[in-house]
Amino acid sequence: MEARCQPGLQAGFLRAKIDIGHSYLGESEGARPARQLLSDLRHIEVTTGHTTILETRSLHWPDEAACGHFAAALAARLIRHPALQDACIELEGPLGAGKTSFVRHLLRALGVDGRIKSPTYAVVEPYEVQLRAGCWLSVSHFDFYRFNDPREWEDAGFRELYAAPGLKLAEWADKAAPLLPSPDLRLALAVNADESRVATLQAFSERGRALLA
Repeated sequence: MEARCQPGLQAGFLRAKIDIGHSYLGESEGARPARQLLSDLRHIEVTTGHTTILETRSLHWPDEAACGHFAAALAARLIRHPALQDACIELEGPLGAGKTSFVRHLLRALGVDGRIKSPTYAVVEPYEVQLRAGCWLSVSHFDFYRFNDPREWEDAGFRELYAAPGLKLAEWADKAAPLLPSPDLRLALAVNADESRVATLQAFSERGRALLA
């Protein structure tokens, strides 16, 4: 899996339709309130053994359109900077927080057409995206929700997928801890009482910091 670009081509932003037809609660009902975000993050930090957080930002998304706008901005940065296209991004948060909806927005903004399925049962859904003429990006969307043993991650051959070039998007990464490599960026979502979202972004590498720039 790799982003294959001809030398000398300038990266440009695709005109992509942002699909906001997927509800935040498309994953499942039962989202927990935002006040539990800190305890969730602490639990994730302990179980995954991630390296030091280099930068943290918090965003408030009043509605799903705000989620779509952020995803489009992130997609634009990925398209313009090929060095960021091998990033690993983890999506954390309770059921119904909007992790899969965010991934759908991001993939749409990158140029994915057709149905974007949740990989809950398949564990991984692969995509090949043509960013522009002569430049393709491989994207792997993982969902480890049904993992019962972290060793399943290695038994399934995901170590090779993670080592290959291309963008990796992982939901429920804590289910595959501690074998999962440290991400470049983690996006943790929490739900407020008014159904708005708090998005906490943590960069664990210089690549992650560049994604936040």
